[in-house]
Amino acid sequence: MPANDPDTTDPSTGEGTERPRILVPLRVLEGESLPEGVPGLLANAHVVLLGYHVIPEQTAPGQARMQFEDRAIARLDEFEEMLEAAGATVERRLVFTHEGQKTIDRLIYEHDCLAVLVPHATGVVEDVLVPIRGAVGVDRIARIVGGLFGESDAVVTLLHVAEDGEEGRDLLDGTRDRLAEFGVEASRVETRIETDAGPIDAIVDAAEAFDAIVIGESDPSIATFVFGMTADQVADRFLGPVFVVQRERPAENEDPGKNEEADGEG
Repeated sequence: MPANDPDTTDPSTGEGTERPRILVPLRVLEGESLPEGVPGLLANAHVVLLGYHVIPEQTAPGQARMQFEDRAIARLDEFEEMLEAAGATVERRLVFTHEGQKTIDRLIYEHDCLAVLVPHATGVVEDVLVPIRGAVGVDRIARIVGGLFGESDAVVTLLHVAEDGEEGRDLLDGTRDRLAEFGVEASRVETRIETDAGPIDAIVDAAEAFDAIVIGESDPSIATFVFGMTADQVADRFLGPVFVVQRERPAENEDPGKNEEADGEG
């Protein structure tokens, strides 16, 4: 399979299966690297490798590119080689920007990424925590979990934090069924309902026993589950890698605008 081909073929059916697209942003000139274990974690993914550097407001992106491009490209070459050696397919971007978060948001849409990885170090992933808030976004979460861990022996634990007397069992059973459709055997899926703590504390406390987390991006417009920015807070408090699954945006919001220069394959 070519290194830049994000699709694989099932030899038993001849049908193509798209690898989950994962954005991996690294501040390429500030010492950020791919932590130990991350290339193996992404072996079954199509990685959009974003090397970015935040520049002062008064500095033009073109000026920064002339000064730093060669060093940044050398770092991206190194990271790309590591990912491809582990089995991932890779495309990459190099961006000099005044606003790092806006750049990350834009690249998510431009490359149709299902998730963004907070790339903390990990060993062999044997246990994966998947907090489930509601039915919205379950399909995208299942695509990520199935694509990354469907062929592994990792145990997937679905966690729901119940509030206001809700039970949550139907939600978790439905998610287990959806995971099975994406190649995660039901025997490897465990379920857990928490009622004694708030969402953030419950997830972070549970996360200590797991090797990786797959969590949906919070939607602050949903008042019934006051998660705030749960995914970001969990990523800040958990030492392992966190996949933040992006919610689908309305079509009119899929062009956040550009205020930087980017290279495609440099």
